[in-house]
This record gives sequence, C-alpha cells and structure tokens, in this order.
Amino acid sequence: MGPDRSASIESRASWVVAVTAVAILSVAFGAPLIVVVALKPIAADLGEARAVPALASSLVYLGAGAGGILMGWLSGRIGTRSVAVAGAAMVSAGLVLASGGAAWQLLVGYGLLVGFLGNGALFPPMMAYVSQWFDRRRGTALALVSSGQYIAGALWPALLERAVAGIGWQRTMQVYAAFVLAVAVPLALLVLRPAPALPPPGSPWAGPRAGAPVLGMHPNLALALLAIASFLCCVPMAMPAAHLVAFCTDLGIAASRGAMMLSVLLVSAFLARQFWGWVSDRIGGLPTVLLGSMAQVVGMAGFLMTQDEAGLFFVAAAYGLGFSGIVPAYMLAVRELFPAREAAWRMPMLLFLSLSGMAFGAWLAGALHDRFGNYAVAWEAGILVNLVQLALVGLLLRRQGRRAGAA
Repeated sequence: MGPDRSASIESRASWVVAVTAVAILSVAFGAPLIVVVALKPIAADLGEARAVPALASSLVYLGAGAGGILMGWLSGRIGTRSVAVAGAAMVSAGLVLASGGAAWQLLVGYGLLVGFLGNGALFPPMMAYVSQWFDRRRGTALALVSSGQYIAGALWPALLERAVAGIGWQRTMQVYAAFVLAVAVPLALLVLRPAPALPPPGSPWAGPRAGAPVLGMHPNLALALLAIASFLCCVPMAMPAAHLVAFCTDLGIAASRGAMMLSVLLVSAFLARQFWGWVSDRIGGLPTVLLGSMAQVVGMAGFLMTQDEAGLFFVAAAYGLGFSGIVPAYMLAVRELFPAREAAWRMPMLLFLSLSGMAFGAWLAGALHDRFGNYAVAWEAGILVNLVQLALVGLLLRRQGRRAGAA
C-alpha cells in the first residue's frame, strides 16, 4: 500500500517557490552563455586558442558542481535564502572580474566566482530545496526547476550576440552583472522561505530506511555508480550547447543564426523537459534516464550527419527534445532510492559529477577542435562516451527490476 496522498505537503506555495527558483536560475545561467556566444571574439582578443574560453565554460560547470556540495551543506544550516543571495552576488562579481581582459581573470571570474561561489550556491542547493516542497509531483517540479538553464538559453543568446557585436564582450559582461544583482537578489530575498520539515523516519514519504541496501548494493556504492553514469552522459550533453555558435561559424553560417539555433535547441529542451518530468513521475527516475540517454545518442549522430543551416536547425530542435530529461531524472532517482534526510548531500554529490561531465565535455570539444581542426571528432567521442553510459544505466535498471521482482 502506497503513501496516503491526502496528506501531501504540496500547496500553492510549493509552486510559487519552484517558479521563483526557475526565475533566479534563468538569470544566473545567462552568465556562462556570454562565453558561448562570444567564444571566437574572446579567443581572438586573448590571443589564445579556443580551448581557453572553452575552459572558462568548463570551469563554470565544474565549479558549480563542487561548490554545490559545500553550499548544500551551508544552506541546511543558514537557510537557502541567504545562500542564494550570496550566490547571485558572486555571479555578478565574477562577470566583472572576467571582463578585465586577461586570461586569468576570465578563468578565475568564471571558475571561482560565477561557478563555485555563484551557481554552486544556486543550482544544486535549489534542486534539493525545491524537492522538499513536493511529494506527489516531485519529478515534474525538479524538471521545471532544472529548466532554468534552458530558459536562459532561450532568452539570452540572441540578445547577447547583439550586445557583443554592439558594445563588445567585456562591456556585455559588466551590463549583465548589474542585471543579475537587480533581478536575482530581490527574488531570493522576497520569496524564498524555509522548506517544510523533513518527514520523520518511518513515515510514508521518508523514503528507504537509512543504511538499507540500494539496488542490492551498499548505498554509497550505488550512489557512486549513479554519479559515474551522470558524468558520462553529461560529457556529450555539453558539447553542442558550448560549441554550437562556433560550429556554425566554421561552416560559414552567421553567428547571429548560430545564436538563434542555440536558442531553438534550448527552447526545445525546456518544453521537452516538462514532458520528461511528467514521464518520470509515472515510470520512475532510472527508466527515464535510459530513454533520454538513447535519444541523446540519436541527436549527437544528427550533428555528425548534417552541416547545412536548415538541417542543423532541425537537428538542434530534435537534440533538445531528447537529452533534456536526463539530469532531473537522476535527481528523482536519488530521491526514490535513498532516504529523504540524505537528499541534501546526495543530490549535490551527484550533481557535482553531472556538472563535472559537462565541464569535461565542453573543454574536450574545444581541445579536439584545436587538435583536428573540426568538430566531427568531438561528436564521435561524445557518442562513444554516451554508449558506455547507456550500458551502465542498463545494468543498474536491471538490478532495480530484479529487486522489484523479488519484493
């Protein structure tokens, strides 16, 4: 017999908090997009290869993942509101530093301030925080909140491309820094409030017993395998998002069209992520990860097979439809497989590996381009890594099926 759904903690306030979290993240995630849109101008001004601004993009992901572990712990002690306000301020400070014009300023500004202290204080803690407001439709809520990156991708690339063309990438960073302070900080101060109390051990919504085997394994081993799988799937996930504009210009397509293509990809991902959230509430986290990962392989193959503008618009939209449900499905799997009281550190730990995979993927695509002079090898490498991840998720899903059958 399942939990009593009449005792659900969900309310109108739950959705207000979730929508506010999306708004904050959609502003914060605009900061890394400046490097994506201005990758070639930044590389030209710094006198370096594309691997340098690509590394800045990677350090944002890596920093946000590592910072999320610390900030998740901190938010449990001083509150999500205070951590979020500090995170928004750090994103703004990082953009100001990165606009200084030196390679070290770009890397430190993005890696330490925008990533570790900025988005690290916003994305992973916010996912754990919002999950505490939901029980019946947690997958849908996590899909919505994790869509902040895609809303940012839909809103900002075309505007940022025009700004970079008109006032330069350095001035664009400074203006966007002021925008982050003006929007994200007031939202965090006015709306975010303490989450509902965690369910007591043994209650229907408390999840499995602490220390109980997960998928027939020690809980930490199960989390480690889930985290490795999330790293592997996020390596190819980051490649098109970080390099699509540069890829288009290599093919003779205007940067403005490439920015529009990136927006199409991320709008498609946002819409599809809501569908994947609905699916995950019905079939569970791990099966959704498997389906999304299979779709991602097909999308990566599309970038290998298509080089004309119309075809790439179609592939970008299809790719967004496929991969978008994977990360929130991992988060839901953690909530399903582990005790609710462990979510505050287990979810940021898994997100650290996910964001590390994105960091590695964004850097790897740039490094492979510099080595081979095109992105084809990068797309091929991404597909290979994705296939390894599919095998691992299939193994975990098989173990879950066996445990369910035995029960």
